[in-house]
Amino acid sequence: MTQAKPADIADFLRSIGLDVRTADLSHEECFLPGIRLHRGAVLYDEAALAWPGDLLHEAGHVAVAPPETRSLFTGAADVPGLDMRRLEHAAVAWSYAAALVMGIDPAAVFHEGGYRGRSDGILTTFAAGVYPGANLLEEAGMTATGPRAAALGVAPYPHMIEWLRPK
Repeated sequence: MTQAKPADIADFLRSIGLDVRTADLSHEECFLPGIRLHRGAVLYDEAALAWPGDLLHEAGHVAVAPPETRSLFTGAADVPGLDMRRLEHAAVAWSYAAALVMGIDPAAVFHEGGYRGRSDGILTTFAAGVYPGANLLEEAGMTATGPRAAALGVAPYPHMIEWLRPK
């Protein structure tokens, strides 16, 4: 596994079609240190970034949202009409899959500084092959699990069919 480097994560996110930009966020209020969502773009300030893996998780919120709502993501505000709890679960599953495809240890995303003290439990659950939130990605057409993956002839989650929600 490689170290989570902000520039590498940003390159991956751009390669899948997300708008990711560096920005001076030293005077901005950010939900997570060094990261801000602005009109669907992921802005990050490497100097203020506490946990590089947070870039994957925050980008996951935008990636798993319906395309017509992505531009509504600004700050930590709720997006009208979206179930933010379901979106959070989907972003957890998405960011786990993204860490794996990038060769980053998932512990860089699910670190001790976040997830309300539940990061160890999340990592243990995923390592055991139980994937909370993968069903939401499957509903959105982004991955497939079990018999559906076999029927489609694709690898099951954590393999992703689409990195951005198509519908």
